Amino acid sequence: MNLIDGIRQGNFAVFGRAGMDMFADPPGTKAEHAETFKADLGGSSANICAGLCKLGMKSALVTSVSNDTVGRFCTNKLNGYGVDTQYIRVLDGEYRISLAVYESTMDDFQLCIYRNNAVDFQVTNEDVDRVDYSSFGALITAGTVFAAEPSRSSTFKAFENARAAGIPVIFDIDYRPYSWPSAEVAADVLSRAGEESDLIVGNDEEFGFMAGGIDKGLDKARELAAKGKFIIYKMGQEGAITLWKDEEIRTGIYPAVAVKPNGAGDSFMAGLLAGIAEGRPIKEAVQRGSACASIVVSKPGCAPSMPTTSQLDAFLATQSGPTGS
Repeated sequence: MNLIDGIRQGNFAVFGRAGMDMFADPPGTKAEHAETFKADLGGSSANICAGLCKLGMKSALVTSVSNDTVGRFCTNKLNGYGVDTQYIRVLDGEYRISLAVYESTMDDFQLCIYRNNAVDFQVTNEDVDRVDYSSFGALITAGTVFAAEPSRSSTFKAFENARAAGIPVIFDIDYRPYSWPSAEVAADVLSRAGEESDLIVGNDEEFGFMAGGIDKGLDKARELAAKGKFIIYKMGQEGAITLWKDEEIRTGIYPAVAVKPNGAGDSFMAGLLAGIAEGRPIKEAVQRGSACASIVVSKPGCAPSMPTTSQLDAFLATQSGPTGS
């Protein structure tokens, strides 16, 4: 199955972490001065799952969660967003689900992530072999899943399983230095993941990191595109370059009053894939992803601020178009 046909099935197996987000309330409150926090689903892959479901797609998360109240909180939230949780394994012991504490203000924004003994790194070959790949249109993963073993090897095993089932692989580079043993290991592993993927999404720093220098990022993206891969090269406020079938499509961003920077990439991925699944032209699908990112950074929380299709359409109806396109 080719990439576009796979995405158009609108049903995705997503590998990576779920976590709990705690964000200071009300918006504008610094976390260290907060008396109240709100909690919801977090974690890059879980956010992508929730974003896809809110846009009318189907998603299943493949991960591990801790056998405690926080693990059950995240599983319940995933179910509430409509995510298929049949491939989530519950682990006893001292492994813990990720916790992110942050605030809804761009004034010296602070994000504190607790990842010690992260349970999502414990996904095994047996876990990924349980997945019925033939029932999905594509596999999605975020780069954090590759930062440690056994999930690094098991996710590469999932790539093999996807290939055997004839479904494409979608990779969000999502480089988080704090998760990795060294930059050298990260560059090697993420580069391998890129080589084995069909669609790669990353920002200029992430492609530059894979290439050995930020000034080489676009060249790296073009090199991968020349091998037939679908590339989204994000440039922050300058928009994005989509490289696909010998084309370079430049798109801008939708202005937003941001209250936080996190969650934008996850929402972008959900909006992009939903747009392609709906049969929209590639440029329009990328623009819808950008609109989703703008919506998410303008509201507290990540998963709860992901737009539904009607909310996305209502937002776009108020816009004259993205800047810089």
